[in-house]
Amino acid sequence: MSNQFADILDQHLNDDNFIDNLSQQIGGAEREQTRAAANGIVAAMSSAMAKTATTEKGASGLMGMLDANHDGSIIDDVMNMVSGGGGQAGGQAGLMQNGAGIVNSLLGGKQGGIIDMISKMSGLSGDKTGNLMSMLAPIIMSALSKTGKQQGGGGFDIGGILNMLQGTQQKKASGNPAMDMIGQFLDKDGDGDFTDDLLGGLGGLFGGKK
Repeated sequence: MSNQFADILDQHLNDDNFIDNLSQQIGGAEREQTRAAANGIVAAMSSAMAKTATTEKGASGLMGMLDANHDGSIIDDVMNMVSGGGGQAGGQAGLMQNGAGIVNSLLGGKQGGIIDMISKMSGLSGDKTGNLMSMLAPIIMSALSKTGKQQGGGGFDIGGILNMLQGTQQKKASGNPAMDMIGQFLDKDGDGDFTDDLLGGLGGLFGGKK
């Protein structure tokens, strides 16, 4: 069965023009370094959200946040902005500010460690990896919302969302020990911080009201 969440992200991550635009907007980087880092970022965020969704509290919070703040349409505008066309107010700066909030809320204190791991894996500098993560975070969240609602017939099925997240993380880690280590790093303490950070931080990032 096709994983629509992974497919919609791979469509862009395999597009050389899209990757080249990302490389330019983070200050210049080699195409394959940017692509490798982007795949690591998708794996990290998918793993973190999947960990959250395995608890009743986290699953409820994730579903509520997606339902309140995302209809999935933002992904089309975000892709346009990243590709250099978008005319929305705020443009790239607004995109990265929004993304930075998502990353901080989702990864919490593990953010620095994940950026360092992805940087070493891809060869992209830490600063550029962090900027790339901020640019990609809204895309990843919007792709999840879009595919989650399509799969759920207009609503969200947490089981289906969890399967998509786990499948995406496993796909990115397959045959790549460095990416598998990202998931292990996120899972190593089991302290529950992801759930608390997600519920506390992500709810209003896309303009939704509680």
